[in-house]
Amino acid sequence: MPKRKTAKSSKPAKTSGEQVGDSRSLNKVKLAKKKQKQITVLSEQEQKCLLEQITDLIFKDIPKSQVSLLNDYVESEFILIDGDSLFITCASDSTLQRGQNLHFFFLVECFLLDLTSKGAKYIIVFFKDAEQIYHENPDLLSLRTALIVHLVNNTDIAVQTEFSNCLDDSWNDFLKKISLSFLIISDEGLNQLQTNLLHIFIIHALSRRISIVFISGQESDMVRIYGYRIHGGKDHQEFFRKHQTNIKLCLENLLKNLERSGTEVLLSLLGCLCLEAVKGKGKRDIRYIVCIVSCSLVLEVHNKELQSTTQKQKPPLTLQDVADLIRMYCLSVALLHHLPLSQRIQIRLITNNWNKETSVLIQQHRFCEFLVLKHLTSEMLWNTDMFALPDLHDDLLWKNIVHYYEVEGGQEFGLDIRSNICRDYEYLWSNISALSKTVDVGTPFPLRRTSKCFLTKKSSLSEANASKMTVPRIKLIPMMCTVVDEFAGDILKDLAFLKSDDPSDTSAENWGKNNKHLCWNSRRPLTDHYAGTAEDLWALQNLSVLQTSRCCYGQSLVDNSSKMNDIELDNSKSICTDVEKSKKNYTQAQMIIEENQKQKRAEEIQKREKIQWDDSCMSTEREIKDNFKSGIDNLETIVKTFQNKSVKLAIKMAGLNVCFDKWKEHCEDKGEPQKNLNLVVGIMRRIHSLLTNYQDVLKEDDYQQIVKYLRYLGFSNLIATSKHTKVQGEKGQAFTKKLSPYATGIGSARFQLEYMGQYLIREERDDPDPRVQHFIPDTWQREILDIVDNNESAVIVAPPSSGKSEASYYCVEKILRDSNEGTVVYVVPTQALVNQVVATVYGRFNKTLPEGLTLCGIFTQGHWHAALKCQVLVTMPQYFEDLLLAPHHQKWVKRIRYVIFDEICYNGIDVGTEVWESLLLMIQCPFLVLSAAITNPEHLVEWLQSVKRYWRKCAKIAVSENSGSSAAAEEKTNKKSARKQNKLYRLKLVLHEGRYNDFERYVCSVKDDDFTIHHYHPYAALTVEHIKKYGFPVDLVLSPRETIVLYDTMVKVRTNWPKADKLDPEKYIHFKNKTVITKADARLYEKKLKKEFKMWIECDYNQEAGKVLKLLKPPVQCCSEKQMSDRFPHFVEKLQQMDKLPAVFFMLNIKRAGDLAKKVYHFLEEKQRDMQIEKQEPLLTTKLGNIEKSANTKQTDDMKLPCENDRTLVGKMQPENIMQQLEKIVEVPAGCTYANYKAVDIKDLHKIFDYARFIAKHEDLKKLALRGIGYHHAFLEQKGKQFVEILFKMGFIQVVTATGTLALGINTPCKSVVFVQNSEYLDALNYRWMCGRAGQRDYHLLGNIYFYNISLSKIEKLVKSNVPQTHGQFFLTVSLILRLMAFASEAEDKADARGKVVSLLKNSLLSFEQPKNLMVSKLYFLFSVQFLLKERYVDREGNAVGVSELVTRLHCHEPSNFVFANFLVKGLFYKLCHPSHTGSKVFSKDVMEKLVLVLAHLFGRKYMPAAVVKSKQNFSKSKVFLEDLPEDFAAALAVYNHKIEENFGQFLQTFSWLANTTERYQLPISKLDFSSKEQPDSSLASHIMSCDQERIALSPFVCLSGNSDLDLLHAGTVNNVMLHALGIPAANIPILYLKKCDKQGRGMPLNAYVLDFYKHGSLAALSQDNGLHEGEAYRLLRDFAFTVKTISVSLRDVCGSEDWNVVRAFEQLSRSYWEKLERVSKQN
Repeated sequence: MPKRKTAKSSKPAKTSGEQVGDSRSLNKVKLAKKKQKQITVLSEQEQKCLLEQITDLIFKDIPKSQVSLLNDYVESEFILIDGDSLFITCASDSTLQRGQNLHFFFLVECFLLDLTSKGAKYIIVFFKDAEQIYHENPDLLSLRTALIVHLVNNTDIAVQTEFSNCLDDSWNDFLKKISLSFLIISDEGLNQLQTNLLHIFIIHALSRRISIVFISGQESDMVRIYGYRIHGGKDHQEFFRKHQTNIKLCLENLLKNLERSGTEVLLSLLGCLCLEAVKGKGKRDIRYIVCIVSCSLVLEVHNKELQSTTQKQKPPLTLQDVADLIRMYCLSVALLHHLPLSQRIQIRLITNNWNKETSVLIQQHRFCEFLVLKHLTSEMLWNTDMFALPDLHDDLLWKNIVHYYEVEGGQEFGLDIRSNICRDYEYLWSNISALSKTVDVGTPFPLRRTSKCFLTKKSSLSEANASKMTVPRIKLIPMMCTVVDEFAGDILKDLAFLKSDDPSDTSAENWGKNNKHLCWNSRRPLTDHYAGTAEDLWALQNLSVLQTSRCCYGQSLVDNSSKMNDIELDNSKSICTDVEKSKKNYTQAQMIIEENQKQKRAEEIQKREKIQWDDSCMSTEREIKDNFKSGIDNLETIVKTFQNKSVKLAIKMAGLNVCFDKWKEHCEDKGEPQKNLNLVVGIMRRIHSLLTNYQDVLKEDDYQQIVKYLRYLGFSNLIATSKHTKVQGEKGQAFTKKLSPYATGIGSARFQLEYMGQYLIREERDDPDPRVQHFIPDTWQREILDIVDNNESAVIVAPPSSGKSEASYYCVEKILRDSNEGTVVYVVPTQALVNQVVATVYGRFNKTLPEGLTLCGIFTQGHWHAALKCQVLVTMPQYFEDLLLAPHHQKWVKRIRYVIFDEICYNGIDVGTEVWESLLLMIQCPFLVLSAAITNPEHLVEWLQSVKRYWRKCAKIAVSENSGSSAAAEEKTNKKSARKQNKLYRLKLVLHEGRYNDFERYVCSVKDDDFTIHHYHPYAALTVEHIKKYGFPVDLVLSPRETIVLYDTMVKVRTNWPKADKLDPEKYIHFKNKTVITKADARLYEKKLKKEFKMWIECDYNQEAGKVLKLLKPPVQCCSEKQMSDRFPHFVEKLQQMDKLPAVFFMLNIKRAGDLAKKVYHFLEEKQRDMQIEKQEPLLTTKLGNIEKSANTKQTDDMKLPCENDRTLVGKMQPENIMQQLEKIVEVPAGCTYANYKAVDIKDLHKIFDYARFIAKHEDLKKLALRGIGYHHAFLEQKGKQFVEILFKMGFIQVVTATGTLALGINTPCKSVVFVQNSEYLDALNYRWMCGRAGQRDYHLLGNIYFYNISLSKIEKLVKSNVPQTHGQFFLTVSLILRLMAFASEAEDKADARGKVVSLLKNSLLSFEQPKNLMVSKLYFLFSVQFLLKERYVDREGNAVGVSELVTRLHCHEPSNFVFANFLVKGLFYKLCHPSHTGSKVFSKDVMEKLVLVLAHLFGRKYMPAAVVKSKQNFSKSKVFLEDLPEDFAAALAVYNHKIEENFGQFLQTFSWLANTTERYQLPISKLDFSSKEQPDSSLASHIMSCDQERIALSPFVCLSGNSDLDLLHAGTVNNVMLHALGIPAANIPILYLKKCDKQGRGMPLNAYVLDFYKHGSLAALSQDNGLHEGEAYRLLRDFAFTVKTISVSLRDVCGSEDWNVVRAFEQLSRSYWEKLERVSKQN
């Protein structure tokens, strides 16, 4: 018997919220129904029109490209899955045979497992009304009901079944109680009626701002899920609100039209069924109960039909016919109960169908089955064993039994059934007989009493089970390759190999055979200058200009204190030794003399600086009185210019006195309605500074002054704890009354937390580190410096802008000082960061190097400069990987002393985590891994330590192999190098939690034409459920002010809170009577309060905790997108008034970034114009009056103007010209520009403008910059971006609108970050990086985050979401394996290359502590090598041959690189590329377009959802849908795919033994186990389970539908049928689909963006028609252009004849495509 899982005794539906059904909701329903009766019925035409409008609105916004769905996923959020969409999607699977229930349940659970394994949590909803759709398909109706009961009882999935439909009031109430991420739903149903119902559900969800993901287009890899996502917007809300009543009427009409024929008759029969009687007879198995009751019901119904009809109307099946069929069905159920799944997978495939009359009866049986399941759920009989629910019946097994008795002529007991199966069969039949009281069904035997045929006779059994239909067993081609033996040698011994003379071995065939059209010299090496990375000749000729510009940009990136460092080779050891020797020779007298001299110099400095301060004291005080803010700022600047501490104290005390005088003056001003406590903040800041930094030089008078001020401010409690409590002057009650007007009225602790949070003293080290000059490193930074000094490796995790990069530049400096040979490689994920790091290196360091060497080099897409001739190489991961795997660059690689990986957590479009992983596996030198968002760093470090151990082992082996010296010499050498070598293999983890400065978040909305800005408390994003399950997000930190708000809210909600007094800020132990509360004190208080709040939830104060969180939510009003866009310049103006500039305004739309910047500029222009008109109104009035008077004067002939000059003069007197002249004369008023002219010298400003004078957008950028505005996006040239960055960093530009180009690590410190636009790209990681620009250390004390036009639900998601964990990925591809084989075979240092290759293969993060995954990697490696050998990319020794070099050049485009090589070898491009006429070197437009069409199919593949084909969209310029491949190319691709499919099928068959046998027979989610070891000794069962087709590499559940290993040869079904327990991703098999279908079997078109752009050259058209974001489109087109250039350069490099037409065609295409791209770039 199969292992059973005890069913839970629970409610029929698990909910994630409370069930809605109180009296108020009932009253709402009654009122709604009453109102609906008064509404006119919706006509059929109106209903049709409304449904068409809904469909058009949905498809209007349908995306044409997939996005990653879980980037911003939050643990407490749920994904809502429409149960019926899930049901019809799995039921429509092409591999599923109808009636095979267990296979269907497997498909459902696989879909859900994919979500679960990615960390998603979901709710499945089945609406009651949707059930009626399936009444015409009883088999689906029964299956749907079984699915619901199974999910409820056999899994822990939350399932909702109590709601009628999506417009039900209770459903809307439920949605309010949960937090949803998105809704997974189908865009098309089984019929038009279901499609209409789904569309109503979709438009309702979109109107509630719930995003939609179409289930049909959902895909996944090992770490991500992708889908087509539609965001709900204002237009959806307005449409639903406008048509809400009609939509409800439409839904009612649709439900009324559903067919319910025969339902009432069958339901009436349920009254005579006694389920309890069945249950009481010992069998509690759900399969038996359903079988007995449904079969008896079928017999009863059929008998009634026979009795109620005439002879002519009688059904074609007699009662005995039905009884025969039911007997065989009961036998199949009994067999199901005893047969293990391992035996059932060999069931014969019967292709005979049920005949028509039998099909009708079976549908009737399915309906009865549905009624029984429905009755079971309503009766709440949940103590029944639900294990067999997914496997109630097996139609193929039933059909096999019928076939045996009907077609094969089986005699009764001809094949033994066995006693236990027979006993269960008799039990079933006896119970059916007992329940069918009105029907005489006879005895259980014989099974067949009639000769009625139930099957059709279309095909024979032999045809269905032919033994020749098998996949041949694979035999490996023997190889003599060290890499293969070392990595996979342990499993080779168990595999079969071909003999040397085997004809199936084609690996030895000549590669060039029949390739007469291919002019290819296969062994001519390709140059490094490919893919547009050749040395820029202009740059080389103007190298000094280039370096000057980099230095200019670099100097803006470094602080004033960190000016350019002149690097000299380090002789510090000898210097240090000399200094130590000289110190030892010092006498005591000499030391005393030196100390006296130091003291004397200090006294002289003090005297000089005191005189200097006395001279400027009076003028400074006058300046402060004239302009308080400016004067105080100037005073702080003055302090920094002095050295002596006593003089600094005097200046600080002077500032304190002035501030206090200002406060007194403010308090005495009766015109002030409210006290400005910011003045008190200034006083307390200075007191904090004095008591913290100047305590050793403070005098008694100074203390008395401080005490006096504290007393005036009402902080008498602080005086009581002070050592200097004696205050001279007045005392008593009268004096206290006299002081009251100056008191703040707030407790000292509360005041410091609420008003001084950003100014609280941080714990900083004040002892300089001699290793770094321009800043004092913190303890964690010193730890990094020590690691670098010791040549160790480290993983460094710290928040954005915390100083990780500062420590890394010390590593650069150390390598530069050590020697001229060593190289440090700085690896960053984006081009923008490459530019910044290069400029920073040039800005920080200056070193004279030997001829031929350069300080800094670059290697990126499109740029290769001195990459191998520099000491600091800045590159991106994929290009560094190219260098590491280049055989002819091994010597250079050995020069690498350190590698710095910056922002390793970045997993962007161009580079994934798998590339970082491969780099970390291959490098042997020390490295630094920098990241702001690794959530599991400990696991990462453990893995990297295992890699280090591997390299240490390799080093020891190399030493022992290469050592030829004597034992004594060897021992001495080993001991000497051991200590040094041990350091190289050490790895440490450096964790730094918490930002130096806090964030405060704000939500913006418009009210009465003005902005309301509400503070957004971080806890407002949380829910009680989230905290209960997941706690507080790790990086969610409160500012001191937010901590006070939380405390006050907790006190307000829970008036009897026992710890309220203890945690009162004035009484809290760390705050009580404390004059200087530090940031660390505030952080401790926050942790204490957070712990207490969590205790509330743990102690069941959920209601109170929930109320606190609710009260923290801001009262935000909803505004239209247009309103927010129109008011954007006013919001910028508001930020300036609040002193919150400089600010970066993030949006993820290139056009919008430029447009909003210009909109702000025009706003300032208009503002200036209004101010000038108001100021110059008298002058304008006079001049305009004179003009009018002159115009009205009648002119005579004598008065006519004699010359053209006079007419010009009159023209200048026109009103508009007067305005232009006035604007030129009058300077820009201070209120009409955001530019800070004080931040930059005018000469420097002219230099910066001159720096960018040659860029295309120079005039626009300059015009905006002079108003303090800039924009920053991907279309802007590099110099243009740097122009904006420089001026923003210097503080001149105060407003920058930007896309994600400024997000990741770009050094642009600002006060505020504003999120202006929502987007699917605005996820948890990008949000953190963007926020990191605000409140950077040493620039601003607080980071302000504003959400402008972002919904509250999105804000909640961003605030509480965690960044994804770092997981291992299956990063092996056939292309990578080819690159590894080529590297190992062609490298000069074979041992080094072999060590790197084996490390990459053996030590992956996916295989770390997972031996099964390592085995999978080995098997995949062997398959790939065999494929490469058969296709002649490598030979038997593992050497790369043929076109392998071109394939590796295009490795990032697998499988298109292999297909392209295949086309090239077959001569297809030779046939295509013919010049327009003989002797010409130019190709026609048709040839070029056809070539682009082919390349678009290969390198521009971007699938669109199937639904977009039916959408009624008008396309302006683009064709949108890519045409099919030309016939000859398509035929070649089909042959190529067949080869891959065959190899892959054989591979899976051969290695299927690896699969876990336990997991093989378990359902993935419910874990119901069907792997019983006992097989019944039944000859009938053995006969039926005797399929000749092999079913080894398939999932056993899939085999139940008759699928065999042959189905592995069909690319479209591989994912659904392959044995998932193997763990091999099908996406890593190099198959290129000719056609691709979604989960519902509909064709998915390819986006024609590549070809469309080639034809019309318009990015706007790609955005409008092809549905691509302009930035994404530009990136995709640029990548395609680089690919074409790579092919072009590679072909020319290796081609024997440079006049080959194929080479010319690709060169022409490359030139024309780049010209179009450059034209677009300039236009934008």
